[in-house]
Amino acid sequence: MSLKTFTIAPDPANPKLTERVRGLDQEGREIETAVTVERPLTLYLNGQEIVTMMTIGDYPDCLAVGYLLNQNMLRRDDRITGIDVDEETDTVVVRTERATDYEAKLKKKTLTSGCAQGTAFGDVMETFESVRLPADVRLRTSWLYALSKLINLQPSLYLEAGAIHGCVLCQEDRPLVYMEDVGRHNAVDKVAGYMHLNGISAGDKIFYTTGRLTSEMVIKTVQMGIPILVSRSGFTAWGVQLARQANLTLVGRAKGKRFIALAGTERLVFDTNAIGTDAAGADEEDRRHGRKGSRDDD
Repeated sequence: MSLKTFTIAPDPANPKLTERVRGLDQEGREIETAVTVERPLTLYLNGQEIVTMMTIGDYPDCLAVGYLLNQNMLRRDDRITGIDVDEETDTVVVRTERATDYEAKLKKKTLTSGCAQGTAFGDVMETFESVRLPADVRLRTSWLYALSKLINLQPSLYLEAGAIHGCVLCQEDRPLVYMEDVGRHNAVDKVAGYMHLNGISAGDKIFYTTGRLTSEMVIKTVQMGIPILVSRSGFTAWGVQLARQANLTLVGRAKGKRFIALAGTERLVFDTNAIGTDAAGADEEDRRHGRKGSRDDD
């Protein structure tokens, strides 16, 4: 599937995604501000209730499919026969040709460090360890600088109201699919679901996130088959360890002309054409557009 820059992008003007709320500022003045809306979405796989997630509510079909893929409840070769979304009851039902029963698997789930709904199951690591990421993919530093700038300047719910995470599927220096949600793993799952439903290949892609580079983020990126993971934020030790184990290129604290790579560094190409100039001349970020989570790492 051929994708253009920002085939999918945040829609801060969507009235369903934010609300205007009145309050007081630090000097006692009345103010009105935008806040991000979150609502429950209960996911069913065929006839079985799987999970209730807190989400902003856009792209529920992608979120549902991506969640099931990343939890190994939906196989890559499964035939999806229907996806039914009911906004009145806040439910989404994914139907497959294959009969499914995950009652025992659901009992094994353990809470993890993700915001909102983040769960990992005991057999996820089996899939993780079987993935072989392409070794011949490269990440040019000029692409990295260009992506950071384009994504940072793109209108988003974060800039409108905050309290949200973003994930972007990229190819070379082009951001393709930009999803946001209150939990970073929901945003990841939306991208995974969109890729699956639209037959988008993963081996030549870059995954960009505003969230931390935790073990879960690394595991999901590897499961998706994407060889490069980039974040504005920092790392956890286990995230780095797993990235090195899977030969995933892991780049964090990517802001302006700065970044740190802690795994898969052999894919990096230090070219000199960054945002129309050399790397040394790449612009620093305007702090008006900075994400709080990434500033905490400074």
